[in-house]
Amino acid sequence: MDKENFYFLGYIAKAHRQKSELVLILDVDNPKDYKKLESFFIEIDKELVPFFVESIELKSHNKAFIRLQDINLDSAEFLAKRSVYLPLDQLPILGGNKFYFHEVIDFEVIDLIHGNIGTIKDIIDIQPQSLLKISFKEKEILIPIVDDIIKNVDRDKRQIVVEAPEGLIDLYLEI
Repeated sequence: MDKENFYFLGYIAKAHRQKSELVLILDVDNPKDYKKLESFFIEIDKELVPFFVESIELKSHNKAFIRLQDINLDSAEFLAKRSVYLPLDQLPILGGNKFYFHEVIDFEVIDLIHGNIGTIKDIIDIQPQSLLKISFKEKEILIPIVDDIIKNVDRDKRQIVVEAPEGLIDLYLEI
């Protein structure tokens, strides 16, 4: 399966020996969205293999104990340290100005001062700050993804309205 159509849910930290369960570390904003998870995919030898969830119990903010159908203790240990994925169509729906990085590629970016400053070509996801990578007349503009800058996300118009810090966009346009 093409991993491009999936998102990273988390990883199997280890097998929980007493019950042939797995400890799943969730890399999501709201783990409670996944408490009724029925299946997911585990990456094995660069392939995504489907597994069906028998039970899932959230233990802390990002940790869950899971039991998979037809998995015994030996199989559970084999699955430890592997990445877990879900299809993109299973992402919880975001509203307002929140968005998934993949969904805003090719959105137009409208700055409150400069107007249309180009199209999002990529998201640079680095710590501590992710950036919109915008293409404008053969130039590249980088805008931080922070609540104070992102003013509106219009999915219907495929636009994001920003209020870039004073002088930021001018730095890119003068080069």
